[in-house]
Amino acid sequence: MHRFAAAALVFVSSAAVLVLEILAARLMAPYVGVTLEVYTAIIGVVLAGIAVGSWWGGKAADQVDPRNLIGPLIVAGGVLAFVTIPLVDGLGAGLRGAGPATTTIITFLAFFAPAAVLTAVTPSIIKLQLEDLDETGRVVGRLSAIGTAGAILGTFATGFILVAAAPTRPVIRGVAVLLVLLGLAVTVWLKRWRAVSATTVALVVAGGALSFAASHPCQYESAYYCAFIENDEDRRGGYALWLDTLRHSYVDLNDPSHLEFTYTAWFGDVINAIAPDGEPLASLHIGGAGMTMPRYLRHEHPGSTSTVLELDELLLDLAIDELGFEPSDDIEVVLGDARLSAERADTAAYDLVIGDAFGGVAVPWHLATREFTEELRRALRDDGIYVLNLLDYGPRRFLRAEVATLDAVFEHVAVLGRAGSFDPTARDVGGNYVLIASDAPLPLERIVEANRDRRRDDELLHGEELERFVGEARVLTDDHAPVDQLLTPRPTG
Repeated sequence: MHRFAAAALVFVSSAAVLVLEILAARLMAPYVGVTLEVYTAIIGVVLAGIAVGSWWGGKAADQVDPRNLIGPLIVAGGVLAFVTIPLVDGLGAGLRGAGPATTTIITFLAFFAPAAVLTAVTPSIIKLQLEDLDETGRVVGRLSAIGTAGAILGTFATGFILVAAAPTRPVIRGVAVLLVLLGLAVTVWLKRWRAVSATTVALVVAGGALSFAASHPCQYESAYYCAFIENDEDRRGGYALWLDTLRHSYVDLNDPSHLEFTYTAWFGDVINAIAPDGEPLASLHIGGAGMTMPRYLRHEHPGSTSTVLELDELLLDLAIDELGFEPSDDIEVVLGDARLSAERADTAAYDLVIGDAFGGVAVPWHLATREFTEELRRALRDDGIYVLNLLDYGPRRFLRAEVATLDAVFEHVAVLGRAGSFDPTARDVGGNYVLIASDAPLPLERIVEANRDRRRDDELLHGEELERFVGEARVLTDDHAPVDQLLTPRPTG
């Protein structure tokens, strides 16, 4: 085999492994979310596949003529790439919202085999290139470097170009087709025609058919989210926006004052407490999605202004095209990461900051730290209020840590939750909580009154009771904010 051809095959097979590794997160997101644990599982499983593929491929190349291995290995890698899609869909649908263990199992079953098989190509080609033992180090080093270069290109091309340019599944299928065609071409070129059997063709056809037959959970897909919009059959004009595993927004096209989710109603309680007569407010929103709260402020507090920090341009497009959002001068949408955008916010410019950004089921860690909270405090006026939505269950370690973090920045902190959701002896309670913080005394009585006006009996925790609930929880900082590890997901039993 010519040196250039050998290098090209190592380059392509290594690049394919990294393309699949990066796309694994997007493929799995609709079922398990996007957390550090998901990325950990993917990286760990693919590295295990690379290790096993290197060992097994080298051993096989010593026992069999490498010319009989290279083409079939590449074809098999393509077939296995096809099969990642139905495997993730089939397993994910039954294990939606799974924890670290089952997430790792899904990842292993879907991505270990293609990583191992494609990695086995490299030692087979190295064996074929070793014509002189005096050049062993040079050959191994050169092809290893070329493989690494392929992995780097696969990483950059996927993360910077492919994810933004095309949906995940067509990219995976495109990689699979490329590998199958390349493997067949190599098999014929090396004159190993007998390897192209009826069984090989059947496996390729079956893998492709399963891939295209797999159900697609995404109505829309961006670089960040798998999204779909659900019509509320019980409420005319009601629509819910799902992102990955959660309903993130609900809007009523006929009634912008309607706050369907409990936590958005709690936002409304706080807003009505600080502006009971519909006074206009200057607000900053961390996360926009369906633009529920900016619309609410526009309708219920005429003259209000909202600056919305939204990461994903797709969500803005969906809000406008599918959810009836009408852009105007009173609502400015700033696209980009909220952490960076907040640093550019004017000092003492806002009466209200609303935090409602999620990556999967958790507030992104860099939006939960003391340093970010200090940026928001800078943007608030002296009597301004920060309200933050988060999810937690069981021991509620993340909730406790986030309360401790807000308490380290603001003079006054309180938390709204469902009745009984603060019980320290209950291990299976939880859900949404809204944290309320300000340097000025909080309008606690008016918040409770607004809550009762909606015929709710939710619980507002503050003062010594809140201190006891928080206990010895550590403040989250940019240097140490293990949000994914602190958060307890919804019980599935």
